[in-house]
Amino acid sequence: MKRTSILVAGVSLAVLLAGCSDSSDSGGSSTGTSSKAAATSAAGQSLDLSKFGTLPAVPAPAAATVDCTYPAGRPAVKDVTPPPTSGVSTVGTVPVDLQTSAGPIGLVLDRAEAPCTVNSFTSLAQQGYFDDTPCHRLTTEVGLQVLQCGDPSGAGTGGPGYGFDTEYPETAFAPNDPALANPVVYPRGTVAMANSGQPGSNGSQFFLVYADSVLPPNYTVFGSISEEGLATVEKIAADGDDGSMSAGGGKPNTPVQIETAKVG
Repeated sequence: MKRTSILVAGVSLAVLLAGCSDSSDSGGSSTGTSSKAAATSAAGQSLDLSKFGTLPAVPAPAAATVDCTYPAGRPAVKDVTPPPTSGVSTVGTVPVDLQTSAGPIGLVLDRAEAPCTVNSFTSLAQQGYFDDTPCHRLTTEVGLQVLQCGDPSGAGTGGPGYGFDTEYPETAFAPNDPALANPVVYPRGTVAMANSGQPGSNGSQFFLVYADSVLPPNYTVFGSISEEGLATVEKIAADGDDGSMSAGGGKPNTPVQIETAKVG
């Protein structure tokens, strides 16, 4: 499995957020709620965010609908039907309400940013895929402060039995643009997809950015988190993680279970 890391403030932070995808061996957005001049960890480490780029503007959709592909991969952790592939809307937003054991987390998904991702996520939610599933990874180091969910197995290796390609912000760059290797700030309040770094390795795992985080622009941004939801995630983060994951972070010290995921 390909791994990537960056060195920030003397600390090596893994930016690979999915241990395993369905289709291979294997986050803020324009809708993020804030972008501060500096980020500070619970341990008091600080990071000058002005040294990093920002996410590019979201390109205007070329058409009102697109076609998506979701090729089969590893067996699904939880049985679901792949989402429809034709006539997928690029217009409007979709509210999703995550009720968790730690409190509510409201999301607003943006089809213009990532129509195929939103199409998949809402399909999974409507089929109950995320219901009664854990958020298996928390990272609290300065420059990478996210809560990761979406694997029903809780191992960080599972998915829905299919994969799909990365969308915005990667699609805002020309293919093979060297800028794709340069970290940018994913603002607090971003919802983004985890992947293994391999093509087509998006599946069901996603991460919630609760403080401005620095990542290459290779993780699909597809929505934003409500302020109430951010308060829930920040409460989880305040209890820390167990440090059990070699790629960074670990299981939240306060176990977090998505009880239901409802599309509004």
